[in-house]
Amino acid sequence: MKKDSSVLVLAHLSQLLDVITGFGGFIVPLIIWLTQKDRIDQMDAHGKSIINFQISMLIYMIICIPLILLFGLGIVGLIVLGVIYLIYPIVNAVRASNGQQPSYPLSLNIIG
Repeated sequence: MKKDSSVLVLAHLSQLLDVITGFGGFIVPLIIWLTQKDRIDQMDAHGKSIINFQISMLIYMIICIPLILLFGLGIVGLIVLGVIYLIYPIVNAVRASNGQQPSYPLSLNIIG
Protein backbone atom coordinates (compact mmCIF):
# COMPACT_ATOMS: atom_id res chain seq x y z
CA MET A 1 0.00 0.00 0.00
CA LYS A 2 1.16 3.48 -0.69
CA LYS A 3 0.78 6.47 1.57
CA ASP A 4 -1.21 9.20 -0.16
CA SER A 5 -2.81 11.74 2.14
CA SER A 6 -4.17 13.79 -0.79
CA VAL A 7 -6.72 11.05 -1.58
CA LEU A 8 -7.72 10.93 2.08
CA VAL A 9 -8.20 14.71 2.09
CA LEU A 10 -10.23 14.50 -1.14
CA ALA A 11 -12.45 11.81 0.36
CA HIS A 12 -13.24 13.98 3.39
CA LEU A 13 -13.82 17.14 1.36
CA SER A 14 -15.99 15.33 -1.21
CA GLN A 15 -18.70 15.17 1.46
CA LEU A 16 -19.21 18.90 0.90
CA LEU A 17 -20.59 18.16 -2.58
CA ASP A 18 -24.01 17.97 -0.92
CA VAL A 19 -23.64 21.59 0.17
CA ILE A 20 -22.33 22.79 -3.20
CA THR A 21 -24.35 20.72 -5.71
CA GLY A 22 -27.08 19.12 -3.60
CA PHE A 23 -25.89 15.58 -4.26
CA GLY A 24 -22.77 13.45 -4.36
CA GLY A 25 -21.72 13.89 -0.75
CA PHE A 26 -22.40 10.24 0.02
CA ILE A 27 -21.74 8.48 -3.27
CA VAL A 28 -18.38 10.10 -4.12
CA PRO A 29 -16.68 9.26 -0.79
CA LEU A 30 -18.22 5.78 -1.00
CA ILE A 31 -16.71 5.23 -4.46
CA ILE A 32 -13.32 6.60 -3.35
CA TRP A 33 -13.35 4.33 -0.30
CA LEU A 34 -14.42 1.20 -2.17
CA THR A 35 -11.90 1.66 -4.99
CA GLN A 36 -8.92 2.81 -2.91
CA LYS A 37 -9.22 0.98 0.43
CA ASP A 38 -6.78 -1.75 -0.63
CA ARG A 39 -4.36 0.62 -2.37
CA ILE A 40 -3.91 3.54 0.01
CA ASP A 41 -2.71 3.27 3.59
CA GLN A 42 -5.40 4.31 6.14
CA MET A 43 -8.10 4.65 3.43
CA ASP A 44 -10.19 1.86 4.95
CA ALA A 45 -10.36 3.53 8.36
CA HIS A 46 -11.03 6.98 6.91
CA GLY A 47 -13.63 5.63 4.48
CA LYS A 48 -15.52 3.79 7.20
CA SER A 49 -15.46 6.90 9.34
CA ILE A 50 -16.85 9.02 6.49
CA ILE A 51 -19.62 6.56 5.59
CA ASN A 52 -20.60 6.11 9.25
CA PHE A 53 -20.79 9.90 9.59
CA GLN A 54 -22.91 10.25 6.45
CA ILE A 55 -25.35 7.53 7.50
CA SER A 56 -25.53 8.94 11.04
CA MET A 57 -26.31 12.44 9.74
CA LEU A 58 -29.10 11.03 7.56
CA ILE A 59 -30.61 9.18 10.54
CA TYR A 60 -30.45 12.31 12.72
CA MET A 61 -32.02 14.45 9.99
CA ILE A 62 -34.88 11.97 9.59
CA ILE A 63 -35.42 12.08 13.37
CA CYS A 64 -35.50 15.90 13.29
CA ILE A 65 -38.30 16.07 10.72
CA PRO A 66 -41.16 14.97 13.04
CA LEU A 67 -39.58 16.99 15.87
CA ILE A 68 -40.32 20.17 13.89
CA LEU A 69 -43.93 19.79 15.04
CA LEU A 70 -42.77 19.60 18.66
CA PHE A 71 -42.07 23.25 19.50
CA GLY A 72 -39.70 23.59 16.55
CA LEU A 73 -37.03 21.40 18.14
CA GLY A 74 -36.43 19.77 14.78
CA ILE A 75 -35.45 23.08 13.22
CA VAL A 76 -32.85 23.66 15.93
CA GLY A 77 -31.63 20.10 15.45
CA LEU A 78 -31.33 20.56 11.69
CA ILE A 79 -29.36 23.78 12.15
CA VAL A 80 -26.96 22.09 14.59
CA LEU A 81 -26.55 19.13 12.23
CA GLY A 82 -25.92 21.51 9.33
CA VAL A 83 -23.12 23.24 11.21
CA ILE A 84 -21.56 19.89 12.15
CA TYR A 85 -21.95 18.72 8.54
CA LEU A 86 -20.05 21.77 7.27
CA ILE A 87 -17.26 21.93 9.84
CA TYR A 88 -16.18 18.35 10.48
CA PRO A 89 -15.35 17.25 6.91
CA ILE A 90 -12.96 20.23 6.75
CA VAL A 91 -11.50 19.51 10.20
CA ASN A 92 -10.96 15.86 9.30
CA ALA A 93 -9.44 16.73 5.92
CA VAL A 94 -6.83 18.76 7.80
CA ARG A 95 -6.34 15.87 10.24
CA ALA A 96 -5.90 13.46 7.31
CA SER A 97 -3.30 15.72 5.72
CA ASN A 98 -1.39 15.66 9.03
CA GLY A 99 -1.55 11.86 9.23
CA GLN A 100 -4.05 11.78 12.09
CA GLN A 101 -7.15 9.62 12.44
CA PRO A 102 -10.54 11.22 11.69
CA SER A 103 -12.97 12.05 14.47
CA TYR A 104 -16.62 12.74 13.66
CA PRO A 105 -18.98 13.67 16.51
CA LEU A 106 -22.34 11.93 16.83
CA SER A 107 -21.15 9.26 14.40
CA LEU A 108 -22.72 5.85 14.96
CA ASN A 109 -20.48 2.85 14.35
CA ILE A 110 -22.62 1.23 11.65
CA ILE A 111 -19.85 -0.06 9.40
CA GLY A 112 -17.28 -1.67 11.67
